[in-house]
Amino acid sequence: MNWLSNFVRPKIQALVRKREVPDNLWTKCPNCGQMIHHKEVKQRQFVCQHCDHHLRIGPDDRFPNLFDDGEYTLIELPDVLADPLKFRDEKRYTDRLKESQGKTGQKDAVMVAHGNLGGHGAVIVVQNFSFMGGSLGQGAAEAILAAAKLAVLQDAPMIIFTAAGGARMQEGILSLMQLPRTTIAVQMLQEAGLPYISVMTDPTTGGVTASYAMLGDVAISEPGALIGFAGPRVIENTIRERLPEGFQRAEYLLEHGMLDMVVHRHQMRDTLIRVVELLGNRPPAADVISLPAPDLEIPLPAASKAGEESDNGEPGSAS
Repeated sequence: MNWLSNFVRPKIQALVRKREVPDNLWTKCPNCGQMIHHKEVKQRQFVCQHCDHHLRIGPDDRFPNLFDDGEYTLIELPDVLADPLKFRDEKRYTDRLKESQGKTGQKDAVMVAHGNLGGHGAVIVVQNFSFMGGSLGQGAAEAILAAAKLAVLQDAPMIIFTAAGGARMQEGILSLMQLPRTTIAVQMLQEAGLPYISVMTDPTTGGVTASYAMLGDVAISEPGALIGFAGPRVIENTIRERLPEGFQRAEYLLEHGMLDMVVHRHQMRDTLIRVVELLGNRPPAADVISLPAPDLEIPLPAASKAGEESDNGEPGSAS
């Protein structure tokens, strides 16, 4: 009886017991609804193999596909006061921060790394929409400022991948103050003569669009990305009208001159390398030498000579 209960029964139960499937084994495409195995979607850089939809992607999956040989160095980001306003809605702000930090493994919505891109040094900034909607607060702004300072120090271009719903409401006016501060970061790059490339991904909205996202020397987007200040539903409810098809999507903005190019994620690295090479080819520095004025007589045209002879009554004058 012990043999049956201790050995045979567990074996039978193990055969008929339903196996548990990990929650993150499959990913559902939000566009076509197809289920994609996590290994396959990761291999394809989170682009759906069925409809080519670009799924949202975080820094941990973005950085390896950009830097040479997938090698890069993350920079330590400055610490900021976690909850300056002691904000609380349904949850405490500090609890929301801890929840997002536990889910993403990040300190805040922005991560910064530096390494080589096509053999050129580069500083790359990535916003993670999974961290409180990628919202811009003091921590995210400090990260962008730190990235700009590093780019100036390394004499390297700065590339930013934006993905945000706008300013972080839990930080109130302190969050809105970060919009001009990030603009100052862009100004630092411009004064140093360094390229600043903005890559807008889905979604890039609110104050982020109204500040550093639209200030790039070159404005790039991924296909189908939602880009705008207010969302389409808010606009429709305000103006009581239907918006044009594809309004605020990357292709619509490209057609209307708001973007320079829309680039597929699989071609993003090669495109960025070409842009960096074009913008980084600055003319060599040279001393300006003042040349002496040439001491030369400029000969008069033949017609002018004939005119002078006519005035003096010389041969060739009209009778």
